[in-house]
Amino acid sequence: MRRLLADRDTRLYLVGQILSGVGDSALWLALGIWIKTLTGSASAAGLSFFVFALGTLGGPLGGVLADRMRRRPLLITANLATAALVLLLLLVRGPGQLWLIYVVMFGYGLSAAVLGPAQAALLQTLVPQETLGDANSLLQTMQWGTRLFTPLLGAGLLAAFGATPMIIGDVATFLVAAASLLALRIREARPCPPGQGQGRCQGQGNRRRHRLAEAAAGARHIRDTRALRQLTLAGALTVTAFGLSETAVFAVVSDGLHRPDTFLGVLISTQGVGAVLAGVSAAALMRRLGEGRLVALGQAGAAIGFLLQAVPSTPSALAGAALVGAGLPWISVGVMTLYQRRVPPELMGRAQAALGLALSTPQTIAIAFGAALITVLDHRVLLLAIAGLAALASAYLFTRPEQRRAGSALPEPAEASGPAAARDAEAVSPCGR
Repeated sequence: MRRLLADRDTRLYLVGQILSGVGDSALWLALGIWIKTLTGSASAAGLSFFVFALGTLGGPLGGVLADRMRRRPLLITANLATAALVLLLLLVRGPGQLWLIYVVMFGYGLSAAVLGPAQAALLQTLVPQETLGDANSLLQTMQWGTRLFTPLLGAGLLAAFGATPMIIGDVATFLVAAASLLALRIREARPCPPGQGQGRCQGQGNRRRHRLAEAAAGARHIRDTRALRQLTLAGALTVTAFGLSETAVFAVVSDGLHRPDTFLGVLISTQGVGAVLAGVSAAALMRRLGEGRLVALGQAGAAIGFLLQAVPSTPSALAGAALVGAGLPWISVGVMTLYQRRVPPELMGRAQAALGLALSTPQTIAIAFGAALITVLDHRVLLLAIAGLAALASAYLFTRPEQRRAGSALPEPAEASGPAAARDAEAVSPCGR
């Protein structure tokens, strides 16, 4: 960790990303509470997460942009554009402008579809491979650690002063993230445009690739690498569980605990406590267990946490929130590190986008399904199903031999060969080396 933080550019990048996460965490929760206050509907509040997830389905476009543009200018532009988008929330005055909150959340999701692949690809370039696990662990620990205070901050500002302070605060964090990126001294190679001749790009074929086939290169790499394929499948089950929980958590507060809506901030802050305690151990655990089994451990903890939240008791709900929070950094660190180690840098944007699409699609459907189910099902029944999905994902990864390898193992070659593998090799080589 000391070696990681000794580099100036790494410190700037991590600080910018962590501060941006502070604004995101405060705003997302406060928007759900804001909608619940305006409408009195848990379903309407849950739909704000649905439209955000709907926006993240633009991931394939974000992946192509991340692999065809320099990542730093792309990230700066996306941060500034998102800051301008969030300012539209200042126009909301009552339930009649509810649609505007949904529009902003959709745009927020679209922004995440661009920011996510570009951030993962830039970090892979910025940080040596042997410290990727430490970088991911630090990011997750700090970002989830901010949930110790940002949910209470967002909910408190909303209750005391209305939405304006939290909106301005979130805009400020996007500007700080853009400024930190501007200050980086990293020199990025010029990405290779599709169809560039071999004289300009090493390994690049002379023929032009179809845009859709180019965008699908990341998905093919995941399909052809068994460990990535397994992790993605287990991840899809996990995000389905979390998607269903987005609306259920509002019912846990109001129907299970009989608390005011703002008590959700306490639950999310408790998640932050669990995330910090688990996050500091993520890198060390990953070196002993491997990325896949670290993810499985996080999924098992989340499953137990969801079960505890079904109990109509405040201590049980808080313990469950802490366990769910503890599982999140282990899942995120394991997934991101395995991808960064098993995917070529030139393909990272599209692979990250393909992962995002594979996860955001079931999550989006689950959020909408959960918003509908909560109107006809007891939230405790829904939480039992959620816990079952997380447990199934954990059991699947724990029983896969490919996920038992140590985190320091060398990347496995893709299993595909022949024309498909050759086409992907053509799609990933950069220019300007």
